[in-house]
This record gives sequence, structure tokens and C-alpha cells, in this order.
Amino acid sequence: MTVAIDVRVPDIGDFSDVAVIEVLVKPGDTVAVEQSLITIESDKASMEIPSSHAGVVRELKVAVGDKVNEGTLILRLDAAGAAAADAAPAKPAGTPAAAPAAAGPTASAAPAAAASAPSAPKVAAAAPVARGPAGAPASAAGIGGDTVCDLLVLGAGPGGYSAAFRAADLGLKVVLVERYKTLGGVCLNVGCIPSKAMLHVAAVIDEVAHFGTLGVDFGAPSVDAAKLVAHKNKVVTRLTGGLAQMAKMRKVTVVTGSGRFSDANHVVVDLAAGGTTTIGFARAVIAAGSEAVKLPFMPKDDPRVVTSTGALELPVRPKRMLIVGGGIIGLEMGTVYSTLGARLDVVEMLDGLMQGADRDLVKVWQKLNAPRFDNILLKTKTVSAEARADGILVKFEGEGALKEQVYDLVLQAVGRAPNGRRIGAEAAGVNVDERGFVPVDIQMRTNVAHIFAVGDIVGQPMLEHKAVHEAHVAAEVAAGEQLGDEKLAKAAFDARVIPSVAYTDPEIAWVGITEDEAKARGVKVKKGLFPWTASGRAIANGRDEGFTKLLFDEASHAIVGGGIVGTHAGDMIGEIALAIEMGADAVDIGKTIHPHPTLGESIGLAAEAFEGTCTDLPPVRR
Repeated sequence: MTVAIDVRVPDIGDFSDVAVIEVLVKPGDTVAVEQSLITIESDKASMEIPSSHAGVVRELKVAVGDKVNEGTLILRLDAAGAAAADAAPAKPAGTPAAAPAAAGPTASAAPAAAASAPSAPKVAAAAPVARGPAGAPASAAGIGGDTVCDLLVLGAGPGGYSAAFRAADLGLKVVLVERYKTLGGVCLNVGCIPSKAMLHVAAVIDEVAHFGTLGVDFGAPSVDAAKLVAHKNKVVTRLTGGLAQMAKMRKVTVVTGSGRFSDANHVVVDLAAGGTTTIGFARAVIAAGSEAVKLPFMPKDDPRVVTSTGALELPVRPKRMLIVGGGIIGLEMGTVYSTLGARLDVVEMLDGLMQGADRDLVKVWQKLNAPRFDNILLKTKTVSAEARADGILVKFEGEGALKEQVYDLVLQAVGRAPNGRRIGAEAAGVNVDERGFVPVDIQMRTNVAHIFAVGDIVGQPMLEHKAVHEAHVAAEVAAGEQLGDEKLAKAAFDARVIPSVAYTDPEIAWVGITEDEAKARGVKVKKGLFPWTASGRAIANGRDEGFTKLLFDEASHAIVGGGIVGTHAGDMIGEIALAIEMGADAVDIGKTIHPHPTLGESIGLAAEAFEGTCTDLPPVRR
């Protein structure tokens, strides 16, 4: 007897009214379980919807252009012929390929299977583990645990989810452990992304303030702090929700809880929902990140004392704010609070703000931002803080003139500490240094052959874009060893340079050797500099305070570094990084035609200035 089966759209996350862009089968086709039936596309991603049953298509219920949701009827199957379908699960010849995902590499998308697949059965006892290349387990076979996987990733920040997704794309069974309820780590949840959402708002407010001189008056802004925080949260939710959906599409199992190693092939997770579970793995990637350093003498549980995480919630609207630490994070958040009306003090133990960048770049920023600050205390140390009814009383020691001051808000921005000592690494035999960093080689491998580490936890610079590239290397090496793919197994992290950006106003971006570093190391370089006072676009924008600087090897004229200060500097520094990676010289860059009028053309013009061929600057003295 023929049995009719309804096949419906499974759980597709928080998406609704998603458009059908392809129908991959027709009436009369024989389909297998997991065979793709339709392709749908939202504003975030494209995905194929698989069949939950095998059979012969009796009737299609959707067409291209239809909008579908969870539970929408796709088609009816006749169960007759299911045996034949199971024997031939491949798509019929000529079946269209899936549309590429909007974000990230295309994966076989089966949200239903990812959401409802049962966890792996418990394995009674761990059998001896076969070893693959470099002493790593050949596979997860024989490894005990409530769940067993090819690759376990501990931490779901940019490094963690990138490692998990890349490994899944290469065919590994992946489990991703994250202590927070959403993926994305510090960067997406309480770091890079939400801070940029706030900085964008501050930049627009500051920009509008200058338009009165141009004949356009918008009036004084009215800020609704609750709505501003809601906007920031919406940005975060959109991105973290997209990550959750991509994890489903790749069939990456996400376990929410705090993980710690129990031995070299197992992690015990204290589940957020209660209880524990043990995950056995053939290989692992540690991506446990870092956390903001808190000064021991600062008042605890006082909303007037925050790290960057707390500052993003706008807990108070201060009139006077102290930034402890003159680095990028503190000065970015200071920009936001200053635009919202706060007067700023900053205290820094070293002799300058934004250490790492050349002083000539920082000087431009400091001149433009001087009106935000009442005091910049250099070579000065914060020694105590006391919570009082009228504010936080802070005392200082050093060359700064101030001895003590009362503030409405104190931002601790004195750096980040790696979480290497919070994950039970010693139980797995993984070395952790005295500061909490996990040493790795160029393949991101720890001293334990089958355990890798990426991101903040492996050392400076603690930057998202570094973590992602490290993660791809770790995932490829792990997959290559397990799958016997020699090319993948030889992957290595060999970046020549890693760019840095301060998203202040103006932005400061630099990459490669700096001019200050070259002097200190005795490296002979020469520079080409193009001032934005000669840039038509910068002048038209009313933002000509910046400049673009390129550093070239004195002998070969190959580019070795560069820096930009000005609006959108961070958007342009990638070209200089690419030029260094490709071994370009000044002629290569100068003769590359850049569009006009743009800020980006200042890179080509700086190279011309180095060669003495720039016609947008006064002639070089002979």
C-alpha cells in the first residue's frame, strides 16, 4: 500500500517569510533522506532544505518566489520506492547546485538534521587510540564520552567559530563549546561590534555639529540612552543569530556551558542548563580567549566602575569620567562618552597614549581631540579608589599634576588577560605560561600534538582578524591529518604583518614596521608621506587633518610598513598590508591607478612622493 508523507520546512532558526529561490526536484523524482528539495534565501544566508523521508515526489506545494516558514508544506511523497531511494542518495543528474551562502563558504545545509540529530551514544570504555601524523589520534573511534567528535572547539569567539566552521566544511564532525548563550565571543557580544555601533553614532553626532559652519544646522541632538543601547543590542543579535544559523547549516553541535579538560581526549562541560556532560575528541582547538583586567583596589559591584563590557551598557551619563589606561579600547569608549557630554581625564603609566602607533599619527589625533579632555596624565599610576556618595575618589602618583579627583564614572582599560589557566589545560598536558598564554607553533599546535590553540590565548596581538586566520590554519591541519590530505596537513600561519586600527575619530591604522620601531632597531627605512591637506576628497569632507605614510626599505625600496591617520583609515590599511605581503615596491604602488577623488588614492600618492614623482605636491627640492 502506498503511504503519503508530508514533508515540511524544519526549524530554520529565527527566520520568517524566507523566499524560495530554487526547487530542486519535480513530481515523479525519487528522493532519499537528506536529499535537498528546495533552496531558500534570507537577508543573511542561503540554505538548502533536505527531505526528512525517502520516497517518490507525488505533488509539489511550493514554487520559486513563494515565502516559507517553519512548518510550511513543501511536497507530498509516496513512500513506495523508498528502498530504491535509500540505495541511491545522490542528487539526480542535472540537479542545480545550492546558491552560495551570504556569509562564509557554502556548506551542505540541513538545518533539520542539525537541530534534531540525537547526541552520539555513550561509549562504554576508551580503547587504545590509534595515532595519526605528529602523534595525533587517527580518529574519534574508541574515545569514550557522552558525545564523541572529530574536533572539539573550546570557545565560540571569532577564532573558535571560524575553526569550527572551517573544520565542518572540510568534513569533520565538530562540537563547539561556549559558556555564553550566544556565539561570537567578546568581539561580537561585548567588544568590537557593539563598540563600533556606538562609535558610529558618536561620529555622526560630532560630524553634524560642524555642519552649521557649512550652512546646514540640525540643532542640538537629543539622546535617548535606552534606544541607543537597544540599537547596539540589535546589531549584536543580528550577527550572533546569523552565527547560530550557520552552525546549524554546517551541522556543528553547539554545547552551552563552561568546559575544562579532564584528560588529553576529553572535556567536561558544566552545562548552563544544569548538570555536566563529557565530550570525547580526536583533536581539539582551544579558543578560550581573554577577559578584561580589573584593578584589585577598585570598588567592586559599583555601577560607577566599569570595564569596556559594562561601559557599553551606558550605566550612567557621567559629567566627569576617568579612563584608566591610555590604549585603544579606553580611548574608543571615551570618545562615545565625550560625545554624550562627559568631560574626560585619562591616566597612563607610560609616556604616551596609544602605544604601538607612531607618535606623529597619535599627535594628529591628540590635537583634534584635545577639547574632550580636562587632563591627560602620563607617567602616572592610579594607586587607590574609594566609592563615595558624590562619586569615585581616585588617587594618583607620578608626573601628572593631579593627586586625587572625584569621578562619576571610572573605566578600567588596562588590558586583557588570557584564559589559559581557566580551562584545566594541565589535565590535558598542555603547557600554559606564567601569564596564562598557551604557546603554539606555526601550525597553531600546542605541545600536545592533537590539541591546537588560537586567538587571544596564544599571545599578542589580541585581534579578531589574527584569530580568524589562525583558526583556519588549525582547522585545516586537523582535518588534513584526519582525512589524510597532505596539502591541508601542511597549512601554517605565516602572515608577514597584522594590521592594527584605533576606531577613534580620527581613526589611526598602521601595519608592518613603524618609524619609531625602525629607529629603535636600527633598520634603515625611508618614507613617502602624503598630507591630506592636498587631498581633494579630504578637503571636500572637511576632514583634512590626516596623512598617509609609507615606509620603504632604504636599499630595495620594498614597502615594509605604513600608517594612516584620518577618517576611514581602518578601511584603507588593508591595501598596505597586501602590498607588504606581496613584496611590492614604491613603483608598484605608485603606478597602481587609484580612483579619484578618494581617500584611498593617498596611498598611491604617498608612494609617488617617495619616488619624487608626485605632481599633487610642491616639487622636490634638488
